[in-house]
Amino acid sequence: MKTLNKASQSNITPAQAYELLRNGNERFVDNLRLHRNLLEQVNETRDGQWPMAAIVSCMDSRTSAELIFDQGLGDIFSIRLAGAVISENVLGSLEYACKVAGSKFIVVLGHTKCGAIKGACDKVEMGNLTGLLGKITPAVYAEKTIKENRTSSNPEFVDAVTDLHTKRSVQAIMEQSHILRDMILNGEIGIIGAVYNVETGVVTFHEDTLVIGSEAYQEAPEAVTV
Repeated sequence: MKTLNKASQSNITPAQAYELLRNGNERFVDNLRLHRNLLEQVNETRDGQWPMAAIVSCMDSRTSAELIFDQGLGDIFSIRLAGAVISENVLGSLEYACKVAGSKFIVVLGHTKCGAIKGACDKVEMGNLTGLLGKITPAVYAEKTIKENRTSSNPEFVDAVTDLHTKRSVQAIMEQSHILRDMILNGEIGIIGAVYNVETGVVTFHEDTLVIGSEAYQEAPEAVTV
């Protein structure tokens, strides 16, 4: 498998980057990962990096984006923190990845059985974790479909909050970074929300959050705060 360079990165469209990630997850699930000489890739990326995509995912030990999407060294930027929450630091990292380093696609990747989501559902408060979980709490209150047992002991509720938090995070990126929003609406990059299943290895992409170009974008009815 060839290592990405500036020329090959520039020739990848946002739609192609999305397809490469989808195909990579299919290989991961089927245990048909591509053969890569990682030491060779270390050498080939020593003078620069040209990742095709940026993945915002959780710090959970089971959710390594490089493995989940079967990518090698230099293929993706991986931004990881509990709950895959969106903050100014995350937005700045994404702006660097796409505007400066040339990445063509953004994935906000939540996952099932997320400890941060469960903590927000249970209104956990503990030191600096309180502020982080506070960025998930709006999704907990916004989830209206489940009326009973709205705690972490209800897997259905946790899954619903995870899906909603992921979708709201995509919306937050669009609203809180004019740099990324302009690039997305101009078709220079794309964005989507997705959820990784820690039991099956399957990434479910939320196609209703996919945006590549202005024709695919619809204004949200209200602003998102995360």
